[in-house]
Amino acid sequence: MEFLAAIWNYVLPFILVLTVLVFVHELGHYLAARRCGVRVEVFSIGFGSEIFGFTGKSGTRWKFSAIPFGGYVRMFGEQPPDNHLGEATHSQNDVEVSFYNKSLRQRAWIVFAGPLANFIFAIVLLAGLFSIVGQPYTPADVGKIVAGSAAEEAGLKPGDIFVKIDSTKIKRFEQVRRIVQLSPDRRLSMVVVRGGKEITLIVVPKAVEVTQFGSKQTIGRLGVSRSGGDMVFIRHDPFTAVWEATVRTAVLSGNILDALGQIISGKRNAKELGGPVRIAQISGDMAKAGIIMIIQFAAILSINLGLINLFPIPLLDGGHLVFYGIEALRGRPVSERAMGLSMNIGLALILCLTVFVTWNDLVQLRFVDYVVGLVT
Repeated sequence: MEFLAAIWNYVLPFILVLTVLVFVHELGHYLAARRCGVRVEVFSIGFGSEIFGFTGKSGTRWKFSAIPFGGYVRMFGEQPPDNHLGEATHSQNDVEVSFYNKSLRQRAWIVFAGPLANFIFAIVLLAGLFSIVGQPYTPADVGKIVAGSAAEEAGLKPGDIFVKIDSTKIKRFEQVRRIVQLSPDRRLSMVVVRGGKEITLIVVPKAVEVTQFGSKQTIGRLGVSRSGGDMVFIRHDPFTAVWEATVRTAVLSGNILDALGQIISGKRNAKELGGPVRIAQISGDMAKAGIIMIIQFAAILSINLGLINLFPIPLLDGGHLVFYGIEALRGRPVSERAMGLSMNIGLALILCLTVFVTWNDLVQLRFVDYVVGLVT
């Protein structure tokens, strides 16, 4: 019964969220391809053998496949035919609707449209929440100072109002918390208003280890609490909601890249990287917390998916865009041999990263300790 409960509470929400995000991503590729006149042969959610599907009027086979982790759009003529066979195997009509025959700009647009769709989807989700439920807002003023904290050492005092941290203007207390958490042991220039005057303070948030969603992470801690004012939700008109959602998406993207940069530079522990197991756990927790939380999580995950696919790794969309950039500079495509070698390297990197983050998940969730306990 516990196994069935885990599937219902965690696996199903994870598959549902992932399916929606993969569909959005691949739909971006599909719509851009069709707009550019490329024939799309298959639109698949998942990999492996087909479970069910149908063939659309345009000839595209829409299907759900057995392995529900990812998906793909297969376009006609993704690779140019062999020179000595091309004319014999492809009619003029086939050439006109083939991917390889499109201009460099069109091919790049088709590839970029997938990640772009994920960013747009995140904006739509957040804009919907901001216009229907409201955007959370808490005044960015200081309530209490923890003794011995980074805030006390820097000279912050109760009643101070945050207006700027480094180059970021502060409007809500949530912004302060988010920046501080991403900046353990890092110097921050904080501008606060005290008695009607602006004061600049240098603050170094202390690094602390916390457990979030079963994962240990190192975050920065300032040591302040907000004033007694309650959080409010400000509902925006549709245009303002879209703007605020766009800004929020840009900020989240920057935070994700900043955190990743800290991991690469060694400022943060690589063990903080999470994989499918941890995402499944968070999906289940968000589903239990309600529809608003699962929508917010889907928006964040959609941003992550868009960013990851733009990384310059062969097999990912970003890797293809790098190839197109090289083609634009050289005036001719990258050789098939070089591309094939790059794809193999990209596949190896992705497999290694998948194993690494999955191992992180199992260690953080103490699954490894549990297995060791069974055999010792």
